Amino acid sequence: MADSPLLNPRTYDPTHLDDESRRLLRATVDWFEARGKQALVDTYNRQAWYGDFLEFAAKEGLFATFLTPAADGDGAKRWDTARNAALSEILGFYGLGYWYTWQVTVLGLGPVWQSDNPAARARAAQLLDDGHVMAFGLSERTHGADIYSTDMVLTDDGNGGFRATGSKYYIGNGNVAGLVSVFGRRADVEGPDGYVFFAADSRHPAYHLVKNVVNAQMYVSEFRLEDYPVRAEDVLHTGKAAFDAALNTVNVGKFNLCTASIGICEHAMFEAVTHAQNRVLYGKRVTDFAHVKRELTDAYARLVAMKLFSDRAVDYFRSAGPDDRRYLLFNPMTKMKVTTEGEKVIDLLWDVIAAKGFEADTYFDKAARDIRGLPKLEGTVHVNLALILKFMANYLFSPVAYPPAPTRHDAADDEFLFRQGPARGLGDIRFHDWRAAYDVHAAVSNVARFREQADGFCALLLANAPGKAQQEDLDFLLAVGHLFALIVYGQLILEQAELTGLDGDVLDEIFDILVRDFSAGATELHGKAATTEAQAAWALAHVRRPVQDAARTARVWAQVEALSGAYEMQP
Repeated sequence: MADSPLLNPRTYDPTHLDDESRRLLRATVDWFEARGKQALVDTYNRQAWYGDFLEFAAKEGLFATFLTPAADGDGAKRWDTARNAALSEILGFYGLGYWYTWQVTVLGLGPVWQSDNPAARARAAQLLDDGHVMAFGLSERTHGADIYSTDMVLTDDGNGGFRATGSKYYIGNGNVAGLVSVFGRRADVEGPDGYVFFAADSRHPAYHLVKNVVNAQMYVSEFRLEDYPVRAEDVLHTGKAAFDAALNTVNVGKFNLCTASIGICEHAMFEAVTHAQNRVLYGKRVTDFAHVKRELTDAYARLVAMKLFSDRAVDYFRSAGPDDRRYLLFNPMTKMKVTTEGEKVIDLLWDVIAAKGFEADTYFDKAARDIRGLPKLEGTVHVNLALILKFMANYLFSPVAYPPAPTRHDAADDEFLFRQGPARGLGDIRFHDWRAAYDVHAAVSNVARFREQADGFCALLLANAPGKAQQEDLDFLLAVGHLFALIVYGQLILEQAELTGLDGDVLDEIFDILVRDFSAGATELHGKAATTEAQAAWALAHVRRPVQDAARTARVWAQVEALSGAYEMQP
């Protein structure tokens, strides 16, 4: 039987990474396991701040090593998306709170590492060395993340600096951050030219912590600056560059949501399968019921697909440059598609374990609560799906030649992420031919079945493209976008399956699900009020049944069954 692709702390060793990265990742796993499940559960239930984890991270130099660009550090320090993804997955595996304090540190550093301000960069690097975390002061209570409407106002102090007054809301780590990247606007300059990104310190007397706005272990702050002194050396960006820094920071940071979702699902899956496999109801093992086998097999296949897509997306991130910005499609895909798949995985597992999923001493009840947040952070599913639609025409109909994107596990600094440039021109980005990945796997029965649906989608857009009124109807366009997203999702899954030699049965089972998901999406499109008769007829004509193979499904089920007892957290 094929080895499980899931993260298992009992056997975890990221041999694809360099020695120091391996050591730090393994040390992180070992810290959580030595601390034990009881402490993990109790601190979550008591909503206790995870100071002990931050002490461990500081002692090991974990964040300093992983989040300092090579130009600003030494030794093993670099910004390496491959190993950052690995750490995000581990932190998600043990709990969203541990991931969250890392994630908002990533976001807080984004405007700094995009800045040409040497004093601010040196200060951030030193703070990381000293074990501090960071925060990203963008959103506001009234305006959310609508950065056009910020009420953080800076007035000229007459000495080359400013005084900042205003509030920020929903700011992770705002209680302890050594550096808070704050977005605001000048009082004396109208429009985009007045934007300013500056570095603040949560320990300053003019920084007022108001409250934790969530009922959780993590600290998601509201804070207020009152006449806060912003010196010239605190200014990170001004004008349009500040706006671009905000969007580009989110581009860098939101990728981590997919790996957090994966880690949460992996831990929950071990716990759920072990529980179900060892429970007897009505004289029958729970996992002998047909519906239970189907739900657990679907959950496993969806989770493996999440990992395949996300791992391949790393390669496009790391190979990006001014002439290759394909990652700007795959990034919102990881944010929108992978995180919503995570919700489906947890729902499938929960249907199996039922009341067990509410018990306070399990990991699962925490996973069930926390998995909901990831699709809603760093832009909603709808925002990211609307973004994905900008790429649809070029992706489907105007391919260009690119050298194959290599697997990127090398110990390199991903410095392009901090010089992405203006956040525009998405509709001009070109892609390699998506059909090539499908052609390689045409012999896989459900890949071929799904390809029929994908080709049909292209035919729909050529013959019955959305009309003018439909293009202004976001509800209709989102239904179209979900179908398009499935094609993109399938492409990177297939590319990574080829690169890793994925078990063919699992790949067929994944596309069994994608065929069903496309059929469900076509049915949704059929029911939209704005859908024309021709489009509705197309939708019904592209509902497909996946190719069934009982022997194949049984072999995949054996992989699922093998997860029982394969991992349980140290008590």
